[in-house]
Amino acid sequence: MTDLAGELRGAVRGEVGFDVTARALVTMDASNYRRVPLGVVAPRDAEDVAAVLEVCRARGVPVVARGGGTSIAGQATGTGVVLDFTRHMNGLLELDPGTRTAVVQPGLVLDRLQEAAAPHGLRFGPDPSTHGRCTLGGMIGNNSCGSHSVAWGTTADSVRELSVITARGHRLRLGRDWAGAPQGLRELVEGELARLRTGFPDLPRRISGYALDALLPEKGADVARSFCGSEGTLGILTEAAVRLVEAPRARALAVLAYGDESAAAEAAAGLLPYRPLTVEGMAADLVRAPAGLPRGGAWLFVETGGGSAAEARAGAEAVVRAADVVDSLVVTDVAAQRILWRIREDASGTATRMPDGSEAWPGWEDCAVPPARLGAYLRDFRALLSAHGLRGTPYGHFGDGCIHVRIDFDLLTEAGVGRFRRFSEDLADLVVAHGGSLSGEHGDGQARAELLPRMYGARTVALFERAKAVWDPDDLLNPGMLVRPAPLDTNLRFAVLPRRPVDVAFGYPADGGDFGAAVRRCVGVAKCRTTTAAGPAVMCPSYRATGEEEHSTRGRARLLHEMLAGELVTDGWRSTEVRDALDLCLSCKGCRSDCPVGVDMATYKAEFLHHHYAGRRRPAAHHSMGRLPEWLRLAARTRTAPLLNALASVRPLASAAKRLGGIAPERRLPRLAPQTFTAWWRRREPARGAEDSVRDGREALAEGGPGNPVQAPSRDLVVLWPDTFTEHLSPSVGRAAVRVLEDAGLRVALPPTLVPRGGAIGDGRSGPATALLAARRARVCCGLTYVSTGQLDRARAVLRRTLDLMEPVLRARVPVVVLEPSCAAALRTDLPELLPDDPRAARLASAVLTFAEVLERYAPDWAPPAVNRPVAGQTHCHQHAVLGDAPDRRLRESAGLAGELSGGCCGLAGNFGFEKGHFEVSRTCAEEQLLPSVRQAPPGTVVLADGFSCRTQLEQLAGVRGRHLAEVLAQALDEAQENGGPA
Repeated sequence: MTDLAGELRGAVRGEVGFDVTARALVTMDASNYRRVPLGVVAPRDAEDVAAVLEVCRARGVPVVARGGGTSIAGQATGTGVVLDFTRHMNGLLELDPGTRTAVVQPGLVLDRLQEAAAPHGLRFGPDPSTHGRCTLGGMIGNNSCGSHSVAWGTTADSVRELSVITARGHRLRLGRDWAGAPQGLRELVEGELARLRTGFPDLPRRISGYALDALLPEKGADVARSFCGSEGTLGILTEAAVRLVEAPRARALAVLAYGDESAAAEAAAGLLPYRPLTVEGMAADLVRAPAGLPRGGAWLFVETGGGSAAEARAGAEAVVRAADVVDSLVVTDVAAQRILWRIREDASGTATRMPDGSEAWPGWEDCAVPPARLGAYLRDFRALLSAHGLRGTPYGHFGDGCIHVRIDFDLLTEAGVGRFRRFSEDLADLVVAHGGSLSGEHGDGQARAELLPRMYGARTVALFERAKAVWDPDDLLNPGMLVRPAPLDTNLRFAVLPRRPVDVAFGYPADGGDFGAAVRRCVGVAKCRTTTAAGPAVMCPSYRATGEEEHSTRGRARLLHEMLAGELVTDGWRSTEVRDALDLCLSCKGCRSDCPVGVDMATYKAEFLHHHYAGRRRPAAHHSMGRLPEWLRLAARTRTAPLLNALASVRPLASAAKRLGGIAPERRLPRLAPQTFTAWWRRREPARGAEDSVRDGREALAEGGPGNPVQAPSRDLVVLWPDTFTEHLSPSVGRAAVRVLEDAGLRVALPPTLVPRGGAIGDGRSGPATALLAARRARVCCGLTYVSTGQLDRARAVLRRTLDLMEPVLRARVPVVVLEPSCAAALRTDLPELLPDDPRAARLASAVLTFAEVLERYAPDWAPPAVNRPVAGQTHCHQHAVLGDAPDRRLRESAGLAGELSGGCCGLAGNFGFEKGHFEVSRTCAEEQLLPSVRQAPPGTVVLADGFSCRTQLEQLAGVRGRHLAEVLAQALDEAQENGGPA
């Protein structure tokens, strides 16, 4: 292998990766299969491709072409050399609006072509749900389709010419009339004309097998079209000329509701005469929340186009009139259509979990039958599932008769794999009985190629083998795909995982406490590989900053999978490869909400760091920033904040401190507040009564003693959480929150600060006096900094102490207001997952409310002051991913704060942006959306940033002061009072 790597490095200009990380990242695609390659090459041009083929041919090493790695049948994996076209050969070489053609390289992501064509009123017709990361080369290899195929067909319908290099180094330009045909192909076809005319099902989504019938003379002997769907087994694509279509100027979406999916399926074919752009279907068992859909048990999404909005609407209304529906909805607003379409696009990920949370897998993801047979096929399909004791949630391209489904196969046990095989054989027979194709979009790969004789018969499959031999006599290109395939139940990616759950710190409640099951969540659909964050989305900022697979959520999940497998990554939790890949994870938790299957890489990172550094020396940043609450409390107790600020202003001293603390030299150390928030609280003039008693625990002691049951609190009492950032770094946020909450008629208290040495305050085991004498002073803490640096034992100790302190609040059932979104998210998610056996953890998590939530829920009649100014800024990552921001939006609207906050991530992300070596990635993340939105804001705009990290990033990179929403509202209240208005 070393000799091969060296020879390739001497032959190509692109990168050659034979290291563990490079290989681990491509062991899997989005299928059930796994193969370990020898190495990966990222060619820079066609010359590099030819050089790789020459070296590999001389050594008999297989070559596999790979695009976005989203293939669902296993055809983007291999045991030889993988060609990664996404790094360099990803350009749009030419776009000619006059001829409606584009010339592309195989690694070009579909959305980049669409963006370039859109200003000319054009688009590429096929649009798979993975359009933000799938490549044109992969689409040609699989003959991909997408939701608009009823209007614009498959990728093969959009291909004009293809530049291909064969395994033996022949450079061919494929086209019509036998253009580019390798020697012997024409003779092969002309000797089998009868078979080619009668042996291929006539249906719009026939993707299985080789498209040899495209070589018939009456079909133009189109070699380029025949090459589509060959899954990289015939030649390596280096360039493609593709046809573009005119995009409708306006679109309307008719959502048609039916009683069940069979009714929807039977109706789909009848809508095709109305020339819709899409006829997509899904049933209620796939939709976890109705999300504005009309009432029904299944839906068709029928899109119509026109030269104007009125024309598009008229087309949609005609479809509604023609359809026998339970209910319907016509949507013309573009944003509203996008929301509805997102339900469909996310289905490929959503369907990987059954409604009860159990796993479901591909394998029979895209069978297709004639559209008129779809209703009957779906009934038979459901019956077959039932007969095998399996479950699945069908959806897909009903207008083309193509069904997607993930099935709850047990691929972890021998018995389960046996059932997988038996079901696959029975389903193949069922599809053929309905005149269908085993694959209607994603190709055969290893998942279905073994069963092609059931669809085509042995003689036609033998013809496929002869065609393969004409193109690739040495069987070097993606061997085992389409012809002479590996059995469908071998090379399963789950076979290498440990059978027993590994010992972990987090509870992983959604995965049965099994870290392996959590890692298995990543099915490879690669939504994390998008190059721009759409709308409010966050995932995955580090990938967008670097463009490297290892810094995507999927890449990290693949490395964790290989770590558990132990074949490539052999040193387990001590792996430097996994550590380095996780190093640039910002722990933004964006994947927790944006990933269709809810991968939570922030939690996995914390878990890994916990094990990786167990009993070992930790990086300096883990001590300086991971233990930040301790250092800041020490500064407050010793009243040295002014001195520390003065020392930090001396450049040599600040540089030395940053060097010792593992802090990026480009960063400025934040200034400590001269007065903490709780110090300000204690010095307030007005008497507060119950607030003081809840703060130190006396009220709970009185209520919680023997014979004195806890009483329900008054509805106007709330506990304000003094998080580390508000307490020591931005107490103005806490003061502002108190101002607003009290104006809203709420009584504000702080958490207790007394914790007994032998039990919780108010536990009923001792009298009040005894408990107070035995108690010690402490502060609540969400444990965030310990979690983010993987100091999970310390985090659990801190959280247990916090629960002891919060016992009176929990017993009194008082809501807890948390101003810092990252702290609120830690209490909502990390706390119950780190202490799953402590019922108090779930109680505190459920008591946590954001600033906007508490106002909406407990002061519904309060009217915020009128600010009436535009806003800019960014929704906090954890707010987006864990907490939700709908109450914040409503509160801003009520206060006259107009405009939308950007998505993405600020890039500072707690300790991440301060750690040495992270500054450039941190700045790149900020430059994606946050900083441009602030720079482009008109004068008088309010810059909102509820998170301390976001405010710090704005200050240090843009010189802009961001403010918490509480600060903005408090200032407006003060101004109104000064002007003689209501306080």
